Amino acid sequence: MEIKVNFLDNLRLEAKFDDFTVIADQPIRYKGDGSAPGPFDYFLASSALCAAYFVRVYCLSRNICTDNIRISQNNIVDPENRYKQIFKIQVELPEDISDRDRQGILRSIDRCTVKRVVQNGPDFQIEAVESLDADTEALLMLNPDSNARSYIVGKDLPLEQTIANMTAMLAELGIKIEIASWRNIVPHVWSLHIRDAASPMCFTNGKGSTKESALCSALGEFIERMNCNFFYNDQFFGEEIANSEFVHYPNEKWFKPGPNNELPQGILDDYCLGIYNPDNELLGSHLIDTNSGNVERGICSLPFVRQSDGETVYFPTNLIENLYLSNGMSAGNTLAEAQVQCLSEIFERAVKKEIIEQQLVLPDVPESVLAKYPSIVEGIKALEEQGFPVLVKDASLGGQYPVACVTLMNPRTGGVFPSFGAHPNQQVAIERSLTELLQGRSFEGLNDIQLPTFNDMAVTEPNNYVEHFIDSSGVISWRFFSDKADFEFCEWDHSGTTEEEAAYLFGLLKGLGKEVYMTVHDQLGGAVCRMLVPGFSEVYPIEDLVWDNTNKALEYRADILNLHRLDEDELRDLVERLEESQLDNYADIITLIGIEFDENTVWGQLTILELKLLIYLALEEFEDALDLVEAFLQYNDNTVARRLFYQALEAVLEITLSDDLALEHFVPNLTRMFGSEVMHAAVGSVNGDVRFYGLTPTNMQLDGLDKHLRLIESYKKLHAARKQRFTNY
Repeated sequence: MEIKVNFLDNLRLEAKFDDFTVIADQPIRYKGDGSAPGPFDYFLASSALCAAYFVRVYCLSRNICTDNIRISQNNIVDPENRYKQIFKIQVELPEDISDRDRQGILRSIDRCTVKRVVQNGPDFQIEAVESLDADTEALLMLNPDSNARSYIVGKDLPLEQTIANMTAMLAELGIKIEIASWRNIVPHVWSLHIRDAASPMCFTNGKGSTKESALCSALGEFIERMNCNFFYNDQFFGEEIANSEFVHYPNEKWFKPGPNNELPQGILDDYCLGIYNPDNELLGSHLIDTNSGNVERGICSLPFVRQSDGETVYFPTNLIENLYLSNGMSAGNTLAEAQVQCLSEIFERAVKKEIIEQQLVLPDVPESVLAKYPSIVEGIKALEEQGFPVLVKDASLGGQYPVACVTLMNPRTGGVFPSFGAHPNQQVAIERSLTELLQGRSFEGLNDIQLPTFNDMAVTEPNNYVEHFIDSSGVISWRFFSDKADFEFCEWDHSGTTEEEAAYLFGLLKGLGKEVYMTVHDQLGGAVCRMLVPGFSEVYPIEDLVWDNTNKALEYRADILNLHRLDEDELRDLVERLEESQLDNYADIITLIGIEFDENTVWGQLTILELKLLIYLALEEFEDALDLVEAFLQYNDNTVARRLFYQALEAVLEITLSDDLALEHFVPNLTRMFGSEVMHAAVGSVNGDVRFYGLTPTNMQLDGLDKHLRLIESYKKLHAARKQRFTNY
């Protein structure tokens, strides 16, 4: 994690990281102002807080109340060496906690991350640089031997060379990559989380059977998502980029809708229109680009090559971001390598969807076959020794597709987690299923997986597949665990050169009668491809283009960002549009308008319900406001401070709307209950002295929205590089 420090007045310091700012000072006796803890005080507190966090996680997973659990830490200083200290952590436990849980809580404290880092003795490297922002050397703490040559199936170059090539490419773009975490909880299963140090919202995860292969996976995913603009999906690019020569890529084209909002000529082809617009409901306005919001410019579209005949077809950016998420994008050392990875993932997700929705029963992979892959067997054995039974299934549907499945069961919670992987080589497909299963997960994290169900509607409804795709949090049917399989086991191996494997996968889609559309992004270095397979590789339902399109943001974005500047008529118009929209009251404003607010602010927690509530207060429509306050308090999950404000506001509104009560008679005691700051805000929200309490003013220039501005700065690096390199390409 990158932490940048600014010098304030006297000895005060400001550390900035992610969405947080921490102020440090020194005591008055050391010439400071005593306005904040000192840096070493934060260090001491970090281990106590970390220990408490692990206790809390342990107790939550076992429904143990923590109200009467107390934790204390003291640091005992060696009189002869003040840098040698003992951190004594004590925990006070209620008598009714069992001996087993007492030991479990103590073991959980022993897992404290701060403690382990200190015990392992971190190294400090101190150096001067010309520019912090220009120093883009990857902070990867994994320096493969440049002379080593580690090959794995599916990679056309050694892992060491692949890592060197990708890190150099990112450094050239001015992107500093840092590793946020590593995981290796069972043998031969590694995963890590990497992110852009300057814009942590740009992150990816990687997985593999070794550290090097996991790092390759994470870097490759970062490069593919960067090249395909996935990091910026649905996000507002800002007015400067929205009005620049190009918004996404220099080879984009813009098409104007017809006079009656018809789809323009030149986008898509007849095959695609038959899939995306079967009932002629799709209009030009549905395909306006969400990122730019530039309605006057029309429909931004990108060129894809139809693989059946080499013809170029233009796909609206709106359609791609609304239906496909990250499905169908991949990076590789060569184009063929990227194609194999891309097509494998498309099959993995399509087959996974078919198995879940049709509640198919898969055959087990025989132990005699698994025995051929000893590293996989060792990883599975380690999971089972931890109390997690594992099923390895053949998901090829009788040999049709190169897909495997590894399913973990958690007897402690009753939850199950099916993980799928695909590749022409069956061993690689099973290995990918296993590493995907544990990617970024601890053993405690496996307590959050869903329970199976016999509820057919819960399994088959479209959003269940979306949840499986995004974070594997969807549900599966109990039928999945039947011993009576719907298919015979098939041992398969379609491996060859990457070109041969790509041809095999393309051939499968051709046999299904599917058209494949591909674009290649290689101007920034490396080989990245994106493939769309209409009617096969969508993540979201196609009808979302008409009924739940992300460009609904365009109806609200400007008004919400300019909220504090709207007059009464404009506020009334905004709240009426929100009421008539049938949008979910509990949807957040971040998602609605595509702006990354700091999640620790009121803007970051703001829902449509709360926004309407605040507008009704500004319009002095107190009965409507009170109805929404009651709904907020009953259902909305917000901060303690925000709930306290609405509890006070509810009382103030009830008194204000009463014919026989006077607010001034209640203010003194309400102030004693809620505090003067909260009561000032509640009373001010009713009498007009306070408008939109907690929402700091901003605008379409995104003033004060540092988190989103960092995201835009990240995108501007790509935008500038594309402008330069497309010109020279």
